[in-house]
Amino acid sequence: MFSNLFVSGSYALIDTLVRNGTYHIFGYPGGAILPVYDELFRWEEVNLVKHILCRHEQGAVHAADGYARSSGKVGICFATSGPGATNLVTGIATAQMDSIPIILITGQVARPFIGTDAFQEVDIFGITLPIVKHSYVVRDPRDMSRIVSEAFYISQMGRPGPVLIDIPKDVGLEKFAYKFISKSYVNLPGCQPLKEVKEKHFDKFLQLIKQSSQPLLYIGGGAISSDSSSVIQKIAEKFQIPITTTLMGKGVIEENHCLSLGMLGMHGTAYANFAVSECDLLIALGARFDDRVTGKLDEFACNAQVVHVDVDSAELGKNRIPQVAIVGDLKIVMQNFLTYVEQFDGNSFNSDLTTSWLQRILLWKKQYPLLVPRNVAFLSAQEILYHISINKPDAYYTTDVGQHQMWSAQFLNVLPRHWMSSSGLGTMGYGLPAAVGVQFAQINKTVICISGDASFQMNLQELGTIAQYDLPIKIIVINNKWQGMVRQWQQAFYGERYSHSNMEKGSPDLVKLAQSFGILGLKLESRNNMENIIKLFFNHNGPAILDCRVKEDENCYPMVAPGKSNSQMIGLGKNYISIQS
Repeated sequence: MFSNLFVSGSYALIDTLVRNGTYHIFGYPGGAILPVYDELFRWEEVNLVKHILCRHEQGAVHAADGYARSSGKVGICFATSGPGATNLVTGIATAQMDSIPIILITGQVARPFIGTDAFQEVDIFGITLPIVKHSYVVRDPRDMSRIVSEAFYISQMGRPGPVLIDIPKDVGLEKFAYKFISKSYVNLPGCQPLKEVKEKHFDKFLQLIKQSSQPLLYIGGGAISSDSSSVIQKIAEKFQIPITTTLMGKGVIEENHCLSLGMLGMHGTAYANFAVSECDLLIALGARFDDRVTGKLDEFACNAQVVHVDVDSAELGKNRIPQVAIVGDLKIVMQNFLTYVEQFDGNSFNSDLTTSWLQRILLWKKQYPLLVPRNVAFLSAQEILYHISINKPDAYYTTDVGQHQMWSAQFLNVLPRHWMSSSGLGTMGYGLPAAVGVQFAQINKTVICISGDASFQMNLQELGTIAQYDLPIKIIVINNKWQGMVRQWQQAFYGERYSHSNMEKGSPDLVKLAQSFGILGLKLESRNNMENIIKLFFNHNGPAILDCRVKEDENCYPMVAPGKSNSQMIGLGKNYISIQS
């Protein structure tokens, strides 16, 4: 579609965003980006786009990130030059580490002032170069439509990621004869389509499965971003292969499924870590062999042959040399593999061989179940999260980073794209603003933010955004008065020297804080009234905060210590009982 109009660069920007499917934009205005916001005003008046005013640029980029994770669409974020742009850096790095498609539009000083150290000038193009998939500076408004459409294409094709577009102020104001450039007209010689997988790779893949008696599917975030849940479950059930996921892969399979082992790694389930330590075939799908997953790398699945499928060729052989390496879109590859396998239907695969393997895993599940504290004198985070998971199985969850994040990963049973957590970068302050983005992406759905008292204080200003738009987000703060994971590490590895990890002094009264924003605030301190308070909390029509006062020195187990193999977990069975008891 083309249009010939004499318009400004800002018009070309908004028009191209809208034509590429944008409706929600998260941002914060400022001097250099005012031409864009002035144009945005007119588009909002006719309801072609909706801007969400966040209270901080970091909040805006996390909101765009949460929007993208939960919807599968590209998240859009606006910020001005200088500090506005630099405030995006943590959020950009978060999206880059977790392969999330977002587009960052930053204002810049006018072209004649670039390089003069003008007011609020920073080289955001250079600053963010290592943490974006691609970036642009728009020097000519005639390039605007092409650049924006290219940004959509680049952010989503192959391995997703963030793209930055820096727009000088005068480029946003300059008038020119506008021609819209569609994504279908994008020509990027460096972005070649992925080649079709050769049949010999599928043949070797199938032979390894046939020969295996202890196979394991190891699923990462690539399975979620490629919407591969259904085909992966079909393959798991066809060959009776158990599934373990990374933090990013949560939701790829119902975690109550008999083949599900939950999350593996540093705070993974005991049975997942035992399984990966003893498997003889590891099928890695959309995963990158991250150090928090592998533990001591040379002892990770050390007896296993490896099949690795990923859309990013740079990941194949980076940390572990596979026997079969396949580059391609995970969903397409696995669908084609399933089609290849179906021609051999009627043949016996290895169901007899894997029976004893599944029985061993079932025994591990019984011996080392997910656990909650035995002591009934205090409320545990694990118990609260388990209760919420049972009662809100369809909810969308965001988390911050720390103990509460790992407990959430252990006890929340989620659906695909219903789990949003900063996994690679581990960004405290992510959960609350991400929930804003998720709620706009999933207007009529339940959105729950699980935070810790330390993480919550990183971006609590976004309560203002939640209040302004009356978003019915439910915020659960696991409040142990500490930077919980830092305290746990100081206890375990630093001689119990608790250097600056206590948060009790100076922390806000969360109930009063909520009330100051016009938000319902509740406190949960006892198991006796837990069900009633949680029911009241969720039945409230608007936003609400639940301040959960839990035991201060509770540790997150099981745990693989740094430098240890996954089978060498600490904290198994110490004064705990099964959650099912």
